[in-house]
Amino acid sequence: MADRLKDMLASKSLRYFDRKAERAAVEKFYGAREYAPIWTQAGSLAESAKGVIARLRGAASDGLNASDYPVPDFAAATTPDALAEADLKLTSSMLDYARHAQNGRMHWSQVSADIEYPEHPTDPTEVLNNVTTAKDASAALDGYNPPQKLYRELKKKLAELRGQGDGPVITIADGPVLRYAPARNKRQPEVLMEDPRVPQLRAKLGITEDAEDTHYDATVAEAVRRFQDNADLRVTGQLDSATVRALNSPKRDRQIDTVVVNMERWRWLPRDLGAPSIGDAYVILNIPDFTLKVMQHDTQVWTTRVVTGKPGVHATPLLSETMKFITVNPTWNVPPSIIYNEYLPALQQDPTVLQRMGLRLEQGRDGSIHISQPPGEANALGRIRFNFPNKFLVYQHDTPDKYLFEKSERAYSHGCMRVQYPDQYAAVLLNITLPNEHWTPERIRSMYGSSEVDLKFPTPIPVNITYQTAFVDDAGKLQLRKDIYGRDGTMIAMLNNTRGRDLENVVAHSQPGYSRPPGSSLPPGVSFASNNGFYSSGPSFFDRLFGPPTPPAPIGRRWQQQQRGWYR
Repeated sequence: MADRLKDMLASKSLRYFDRKAERAAVEKFYGAREYAPIWTQAGSLAESAKGVIARLRGAASDGLNASDYPVPDFAAATTPDALAEADLKLTSSMLDYARHAQNGRMHWSQVSADIEYPEHPTDPTEVLNNVTTAKDASAALDGYNPPQKLYRELKKKLAELRGQGDGPVITIADGPVLRYAPARNKRQPEVLMEDPRVPQLRAKLGITEDAEDTHYDATVAEAVRRFQDNADLRVTGQLDSATVRALNSPKRDRQIDTVVVNMERWRWLPRDLGAPSIGDAYVILNIPDFTLKVMQHDTQVWTTRVVTGKPGVHATPLLSETMKFITVNPTWNVPPSIIYNEYLPALQQDPTVLQRMGLRLEQGRDGSIHISQPPGEANALGRIRFNFPNKFLVYQHDTPDKYLFEKSERAYSHGCMRVQYPDQYAAVLLNITLPNEHWTPERIRSMYGSSEVDLKFPTPIPVNITYQTAFVDDAGKLQLRKDIYGRDGTMIAMLNNTRGRDLENVVAHSQPGYSRPPGSSLPPGVSFASNNGFYSSGPSFFDRLFGPPTPPAPIGRRWQQQQRGWYR
């Protein structure tokens, strides 16, 4: 077998290992053991082989496709040639599984151009050494799956949806149509129908508050609306016969697909979400749930509602970056996309519109247009901006439009994320990174004024922008959210119609462009902010937004935008 393995690796290794790095690692690994087989001993399966085979055959439980990791029939391999080939095939399948478990079956760039997570590829040499020397090869291979609690909880729910769980099955009985009517005025108060099925309905839909309440109230009606939307039913918020049948359906194929693609997206995220030096603290924002959470020591420290980007060109990107500072009283540097797509057309209609909006207009020598709004109560960013520099030029911030936080679906921004209680958010983050300074929301609000103040973090806090349309809540219930950006649909189609190997071809997407579109010009009669309307080379838009690279300034030191040279 050693002779046959050596010959096969010398002449046919490309047949089994189509990645150059894996091929080189396998050849070196077998060579170091003088080409002795990895998975058999005296013609019998080794314990490590049994563990690997069990993990590969159970790949579906990890949200993967077992057919992507074929297991050779060692029992039918009765010749040295057949045994050598089986050895290499199992090695190949094991490496494929480890790579998919850690990185996903598809690269995030294939789904959308507005996704960017840090790469964390597997090292084939490390995988070979780790699995073949482990006491439990199955557990070692399983270790390449995401370690996060939310991933493990989804895996458990996947088993339950497939009928492999041991939890009780809740069945909703047939009955009259239940509907909720909100109050219209004093003469028409809200109508709460009562039915003995409502507690079971609450449990089925994951509603934990008032679990035994038999009233079909606004909370239950909204949960039914979400279920109907996810199940492709007519969205009425009424418990009718079609909704009851869908709730009792044993297949739940759509829910299964949704859980699987969410498990796939967890593989894109960093293995360590937080910063160890500050108690593994991090921020995680879930776009379809419109919520932001601050985590520390695996515990939720604080949470709030957020407004995220509109579907389409204004979708909030998925990314992992680090928040380096907070700006109190920020200047709004209007993104080029808004300037050229919205404000220049508005100027064509009314050359004075920007002045009346309190916006500052500048034009560079190269013809580029810059628009900004000074700090103040009416600033589009509100009173606080949370900065985690990234190529998409998005950030989190306050907003004067507080009414949007009362809506159940909150996709209204141009891509940035608006935070409901920014003063509390700032205090929470500052107390994590500066635990001895005792920050409070009141202290933050006392800094509101007309000049920018940058509060630097000695230790940056990781920020993870995620897209979780399926997650398990604190009560252990599976929650489903609307696929507002169509990410699930794209991924489900790719996973169902293509083999895992084919999905790994990375698609190169163009980077965001901020050059002036052809044909864009200013109408006559437009006034500029400065005397001559020009600045020379000037800072880039990235520097205007996040500031030029400078050493951290002491907390509380005031920096006015003109002093930093952001505009002249």
